[in-house]
Amino acid sequence: MPDPIAEAHRQWSLRWPEHADHMAAVTSVMRAQQLLLSRIEAVLKPYGLTFAAYEALRLLAFTRTGTLPMGKMGMRLMVHPASVTNVIGRLERRGLVGRAPSPDDRRVVLATLTPDGRDLAEKATLALNESGFGVSGLPAAQAAEITDSLRPLRLAAGDLD
Repeated sequence: MPDPIAEAHRQWSLRWPEHADHMAAVTSVMRAQQLLLSRIEAVLKPYGLTFAAYEALRLLAFTRTGTLPMGKMGMRLMVHPASVTNVIGRLERRGLVGRAPSPDDRRVVLATLTPDGRDLAEKATLALNESGFGVSGLPAAQAAEITDSLRPLRLAAGDLD
């Protein structure tokens, strides 16, 4: 199968050669994201989780108490507060997470992992680890290279200090 990104690069090179490499880089990252998300979502589907829901459960499971302010969750997950509210609402309806005002500041809403939520987070984590997070065909060193290679892009975009 021909590589559509290589063809797009060729076409861009004919018209806007100074932008062809940047276009191909962005398109490659976007396509890789689609492929990986599809693989990860397939692993999580038997657990009734999306990747966003899994990340919220896992984040809560990483805490000492299983509880975090929803605003802090949005910052750590790097998503809009409305996204956290939607994900936590779906998890709450399933009995995986509880929500309550903070006893210290009633303006702050706390999300708390339930025992069922913790159990599901552990099972889903095991499945993702066993699947190699969708990149099981890559050696660990190459996966680390990808992470290192994307860091300058994240820095340039203001994602990191």
